[in-house]
Amino acid sequence: MAGWVTWMLAAGLLVVAELFTTTLYLLMVAIGLAVGGVAALMGLGVEWQLLIAAVVALIATFILRRSKFGRRTKVKAERDPNVNLDIGQAITVEQWQHDVGTGNGTNGAGGGAGGRYTARVKYRGAMWDVELAPAANADAGQFFIQEIRGSRLIVGNSPTQH
Repeated sequence: MAGWVTWMLAAGLLVVAELFTTTLYLLMVAIGLAVGGVAALMGLGVEWQLLIAAVVALIATFILRRSKFGRRTKVKAERDPNVNLDIGQAITVEQWQHDVGTGNGTNGAGGGAGGRYTARVKYRGAMWDVELAPAANADAGQFFIQEIRGSRLIVGNSPTQH
């Protein structure tokens, strides 16, 4: 079997393996192997084929790592709308209760004594405990779910507020 065919088969196997891992790094190595196959097809020696394949794979991996596709953003599951479809959904809070002495007093509703704002609302046919996010205002009305901690909904004034 010709050397270039071996390179291309190895690259193809890595592409198939990449389909199972979805990290894109195996694809970068497969690109290096394919370029090594091109070097073999051009008649370069085995040493040059290996060197070219390694250099191209390293460069491709470096470029991937520096791109937005090479970095996984770390989002907590309780805030990730891809994990929990309730994130971003609207709920209506009729009245907030100010719990003095709990929390850190960073809520934007002007409760100078500190504490947090909680409520009890019906959402999806069940009663839920609701807590106001630190940067939100405690006025009655529509709020958006930003996070779910156990059986408690953390809500804010807008769907993108965190």
